[in-house]
Amino acid sequence: MTTKFSELLEAFDFVSFGQMYEHQAFLHKESGKIFWQSAYIDEEEKELPDDVFTDDYIEIPHKNDLGLGKDLVFEFADKYLPDQIGDIERIFSHKGAYSRYKALLEEQGLLENWFDFENETQQRALKEWCKAHKIEILAS
Repeated sequence: MTTKFSELLEAFDFVSFGQMYEHQAFLHKESGKIFWQSAYIDEEEKELPDDVFTDDYIEIPHKNDLGLGKDLVFEFADKYLPDQIGDIERIFSHKGAYSRYKALLEEQGLLENWFDFENETQQRALKEWCKAHKIEILAS
């Protein structure tokens, strides 16, 4: 089973954009083609194959499935903001946490570091997921 990493990453970003199960994507094991679905698209516009829930497909994970939600925030904070872990825990005890977290990072001059860290960690985790599911990834 092979697919282009850029397409897989795009599908992963789509799935991870909202809450879990708001958006889904499925990789067809034989063709490597990815099919998309969103809770915000009419049923008629969805292009999922009838057999998408069979063993012929594998569902693209949400970032939380790979431990890349709040866990990633605290991993970054441990490295770059160890003295502010308590503040970050308070931020994440309320709605709208990511915007406040990013404002804190901007204030500290660490926002670009966060984006680089998040991107690199997500790509590495997605490649590990591919390896675990025997998905060969092609460049670009």
